[in-house]
Amino acid sequence: MFAAPWVCRSCARSLRRVGISRSIRRASTETPVNLPPALLDRARRLAAEHQQLSAALAKDFDAKTAKRAGEISRVADALRQFEKAREALRELHGLLESNDAELRELAQDDLEATNAQLADSSRELSIALTPKHPFADMPCLLEIRPGPGGTEGRFFADSLFHMYRAYCSNKGYRTRVVKYEASDSDGQTGSEGEIALQEAVLEIQEPGAYGLFRGEAGMHRVQRVPATEKSGRTHTSAVAVWVLPSFPENSTSESEADWDNPESDFYINPAEVRSETMRARGAGGQHVNKTESAVRLTHIPTGTTVSMQDSRSQQRNREEAWRLLRSRIAQQRREAREEQARQLRSSVLANSQITRGDKIRTYQYQQDRCTDHRSGLDAHNLPDVLRGGETLGKIMESVQTWLINKDIQALIADEEAAAAARKEGK
Repeated sequence: MFAAPWVCRSCARSLRRVGISRSIRRASTETPVNLPPALLDRARRLAAEHQQLSAALAKDFDAKTAKRAGEISRVADALRQFEKAREALRELHGLLESNDAELRELAQDDLEATNAQLADSSRELSIALTPKHPFADMPCLLEIRPGPGGTEGRFFADSLFHMYRAYCSNKGYRTRVVKYEASDSDGQTGSEGEIALQEAVLEIQEPGAYGLFRGEAGMHRVQRVPATEKSGRTHTSAVAVWVLPSFPENSTSESEADWDNPESDFYINPAEVRSETMRARGAGGQHVNKTESAVRLTHIPTGTTVSMQDSRSQQRNREEAWRLLRSRIAQQRREAREEQARQLRSSVLANSQITRGDKIRTYQYQQDRCTDHRSGLDAHNLPDVLRGGETLGKIMESVQTWLINKDIQALIADEEAAAAARKEGK
């Protein structure tokens, strides 16, 4: 399973801006507040719950209780470290008021390190409090389709497909090509030798892949001179990338239970799906246009359509189409709930959301530069990015940091809203 990304110093600066780590006044004798009160109250409630669950487990083991205790143990541990650092800082402030010059000097020497320790512990507590994305531990599907830009967009879609596939290969992540469908481009190729891609779906089979790649969803913009451009003008095109949760191909009983559970995001009522078969099109030899192996599924309530023709087996195409349809519907349901939650938050947070239609990254060939518009990172060495090298890894890590900051801000907004509601209810 992928490890959670570490939060860098730029993240700490961002957290300070939202009130998580405020400046500490050395002259004050009061203990500084490094977390919003609503967030600190939530941490204390969870720590008290953890203590109660631990006491219950000491008397009698229960799997459900143990699971819940494990889920909130990180919060309890982080709160202990935070309280320890805060108490140490309180003692130092007391020593700074001492009449003993030597004690004041010793306290002054330790003040900077203790302040840093408190800032680190408040950041760790904030991260521990942030709810984990429900799909974070799952494998994922990367769905790549060209956007505006005509043929050039199709060429760059092929570049992105190979970029992600190479990145996974470099990292040792297992992948499987679920769908790779080229469009008719009369034999033309892109400036980097790409083919015109109609649609591709790449499954990353490692547990935790969704958590690592979820920041890649959105519109990827490319600026370069096409191979067919005679006057040297730079063209701008775009490619849409979706990141969907995926069950492993060899479904476990738990996965199958999710598929059959009406409460699950992955559940689809078969009566609400229209199934059609047709003859496959495109390259494929004598088999093409002779058997109806291609399958198209349409989820009637949402209008979501999935077509699959990569395999010669109709049954295999049907299974793959159902897996992709479940993943798309599950993602739509999750996004709908997140949108409802956003509407309850402040307008500032609502305006910062990133949707599928937003431009998230630009690949500028002439300037040898890749810019992520969320984290603000400008990375040069574009060839290394497109090879799935370390430069792409740094960009993805910067987005992970941005996502953590965004999740923490959302958590603070939710907790403050809940605290205000509790206060009004009294």
